[in-house]
Amino acid sequence: MNRTDKAPALQLGIPGFEYADLHAPAGLERLHEAFLDELGARSPELRAEYLAYRDNGAKGMEPVAESDLLVRLAPQVGAFVAQLFGVTAEQAAQGDAIRRELDAVFVYRSEVVGKLKKHFRDVTPDEWDTEEVQEALEVLLRCAFADLGFEADPEFRIAATAARLLRLENAAEAGNPDVSGVRQRLAADPEAQRIFAAALEGSDAELVAAMLETIRRWSLLAQHDEALQRSTASWVSFKEPQKTDFDALVPHETESRDGYPVWKGPPERRRRRDGFALTDHRLGPRHILYEVDHCIYCHDRDTDTCSKGMRNRKDGSYKVNPLGVNLTGCPLEEKISEMHLVKRQGDNIGALALIMIDNPMCPGTGHRICNDCMKGCIYQKTEPVDIPQIETNVLTDVLFMPWGFEIYSLLTLWNPLNARRPYALPHHGQKALVVGLGPAGYTLAHYLLNEGFGVVGIDALKIEPLPEALLAADGEAPPPIRDFKTLYEALDERPLAGFGGVAEY
Repeated sequence: MNRTDKAPALQLGIPGFEYADLHAPAGLERLHEAFLDELGARSPELRAEYLAYRDNGAKGMEPVAESDLLVRLAPQVGAFVAQLFGVTAEQAAQGDAIRRELDAVFVYRSEVVGKLKKHFRDVTPDEWDTEEVQEALEVLLRCAFADLGFEADPEFRIAATAARLLRLENAAEAGNPDVSGVRQRLAADPEAQRIFAAALEGSDAELVAAMLETIRRWSLLAQHDEALQRSTASWVSFKEPQKTDFDALVPHETESRDGYPVWKGPPERRRRRDGFALTDHRLGPRHILYEVDHCIYCHDRDTDTCSKGMRNRKDGSYKVNPLGVNLTGCPLEEKISEMHLVKRQGDNIGALALIMIDNPMCPGTGHRICNDCMKGCIYQKTEPVDIPQIETNVLTDVLFMPWGFEIYSLLTLWNPLNARRPYALPHHGQKALVVGLGPAGYTLAHYLLNEGFGVVGIDALKIEPLPEALLAADGEAPPPIRDFKTLYEALDERPLAGFGGVAEY
């Protein structure tokens, strides 16, 4: 692509704005006023709260009250930005996908798997016929809910069936279950007739109970049977936080080489190095939601130690873990717990805006740079929440939306959640030189630019010019980027771009 190629058209969804306005301080100021107008139309009370917060420089509020305000504001920012870039449908689809998982897999995980010990008190499945239990489950899955019949994801199919049966159980307790369709499908299947014969003769409540018992029995068996354990090893439904042993933080095996004992990682966790290419493929969406679900959202009690650190009550000093590490939490004091909650609600744009209050250069951090937040997590005796993975996921879920790069770029220049500097100021004539373009240097450059400084950056590494197609012509905005994938380059093939040190990797 060169400058003569036609850039993709970007028609903004807020009347009165063009793409160039998003790169001009005057346009950003107008955009902020448009957001306030729309916020006032949706919720006059919330607008008044925000204005008081902004006009006071984001000071004077108790932490819990500030967190509550930001969590209520973030979805408003997410909806406004989605409308601006015409991605409301994509944003809704992401939210639907998150809710689909939460309403099935995580209901099954908490309400079925999480309660097996209580349900089967003093019961072990040693004497159960494994094939018989599996057959009953397969028949149930085949007959119960026709729309799940072709679900290729076994974990989701079982979880969704369990979640629907739990809802039917609640309806049965209220006296109005609708199980006629399930009953007909079971009665029409010879194997189901045999397996559920007694339940089919009983009441609707008894039928629902029998179907749930089938899933519960299989779930308990899956925790004890070696073959089932292997087949479900990657399921978040059965994942339990492992205890933290500070004397053995790195799982390893030991072997002897040339008379010396050496450590090596377990075979299932090894990632072969192929040149300089990345070996880290990140967590998948379901495992990200496991981490989000693992969080207890303690910002509403001002105990979010991942962000603020873990302190001693007597003198306010930071606690120290058994390795002698001060538990200071996130060095930027990101709104971590708040971000998790908004992500859980299905709004990645709002969650990203929360991250970028304190970490506007979050593409340079994420899960490869820093894990002080995990060290400070409230879970000290078991696995902490993998906060960096969640942050990376929120960012990439936005970046891979249509115009996702432009959404991120806008939030670096205009973010109403950052009440201290909601939009970039015009150039005031002062200039600054930033020496060293690692994470600290380019972040400093960002803040100086938004305060109206002209900025020049230099680095010891050779700085290569960006492709001409990505640059703005004199007096124009840079060409908009619709598909973030067009910016991707293989790490072991790309030339150095001039960022310092670890940022190049």
